[in-house]
Amino acid sequence: MTTLTSNNPSARSAFKVDISRGERIGRVSSEWFSRPDDERFLSLSDLYDTVRSRAERAHARTIESAAIRVEATRDNAER
Repeated sequence: MTTLTSNNPSARSAFKVDISRGERIGRVSSEWFSRPDDERFLSLSDLYDTVRSRAERAHARTIESAAIRVEATRDNAER
């Protein structure tokens, strides 16, 4: 097994990409740039921290099916 180590601290902001290396897959790039800023992660650690924080703030409740009500209105598509 090969282990890679880096003396540089993990990236916390945008960094320059060397386009002469690796593959160029347009779909990946378009998916990355179409995401909102809060869904772009420069490292797996940043992704993990965000998901863990979201999970810690999540709440789950169990309710009876009879207690569920659906409200619809033509004026507001979100409701």
